[in-house]
Amino acid sequence: MKPQLTRKQRSTIVYAILCLVILLAVMQLWLLSATMNAYLGGDESVIWPAALTSTVCFLFNARLLYSVRMMKEPTKENSIRDH
Repeated sequence: MKPQLTRKQRSTIVYAILCLVILLAVMQLWLLSATMNAYLGGDESVIWPAALTSTVCFLFNARLLYSVRMMKEPTKENSIRDH
């Protein structure tokens, strides 16, 4: 059985996850601008690696946001079911 996290512990974890999400979103924007710059400069070899990297970032972001959504405060009904 997992120990219950306090509200302060949960909020710290959520803030850390959201900072990672923001960092990944900014990285995706940078990747898009770098890819567009290379493409418009005539270099088409960066399109598919950049698309793959962006997809991986998106999936990682989706998983992080899903974990934040699943991290909710224990309710009375959940605590009764756990015991």
